Amino acid sequence: MGLKVGDIGLRAASAVVLAPAAVLATWAGGGWFCALVVVACGLLAFEWARMSAPGFWRSIGAAVALALIASVVAAHVGQVSLALILLVFGAMAAGLFARSRGAEALDAAYGVLYLGWPCILLVWLRDMNEAQGLYWTVLVFAVAWASDILAYLVGSAVGGPKLWPRFSPNKTWSGFIGGLIAGMAAGAGMAAWLDMGLLNAFWGGVLGLAAALATMAGDLWESALKRRFGVKDAGNIIPGHGGLLDRVDGLMFAVVVVAAGRAIVLMLEAAA
Repeated sequence: MGLKVGDIGLRAASAVVLAPAAVLATWAGGGWFCALVVVACGLLAFEWARMSAPGFWRSIGAAVALALIASVVAAHVGQVSLALILLVFGAMAAGLFARSRGAEALDAAYGVLYLGWPCILLVWLRDMNEAQGLYWTVLVFAVAWASDILAYLVGSAVGGPKLWPRFSPNKTWSGFIGGLIAGMAAGAGMAAWLDMGLLNAFWGGVLGLAAALATMAGDLWESALKRRFGVKDAGNIIPGHGGLLDRVDGLMFAVVVVAAGRAIVLMLEAAA
């Protein structure tokens, strides 16, 4: 399989347009980063509703978005436990609302949990401490983006046996391995470059490898969901990428792994 130069160019152009806003909001932190996540929640909610309940996507998208935004704002003001409670009750409420509209309740409820859990953890990571919060958030983005980009480039250039042809016919084992190596290198590089406490280059590489594996899993999981709903892309908001969910599916899984790593480091630092 050769490199698709036109496709790569479109993807690169989209990244050049969208990346600065994400980078600036991440750097600024605080309300700016929360606002970025809130906007993302709204877009993701409506993309999910379009996939899972196309006949009722506006009303169900609004219900899912409300649950997500309430949870994210609670996390931003330091009430992470409340955010998780709101997420669970928001999922129940969205499910009941979808059922009242004649849509599938479990799809709406799952959408809240699937999208909301990573968003809460991402806000928790960034808001935890001004310097450390920035470093750990950068680590998430670096690992997820590096593994995603290298998996695509290596898979396109090398080709070879398919990874999971039933759900994602374009992904290859060569791309999978390339993505894992890139994620491990990004994790080790970030830990060596930034002052991340007990997370040195070795353990940064280990965490990067685990997060890269999660990134690949998130990508494959979204491919399975799209196959279930019978859609090619989650949306069309980003040229060359489809929807926002198509762009952040791996990041959503990676942030769970990195947040777990951050929690372990905090426990070790507290015990030291």
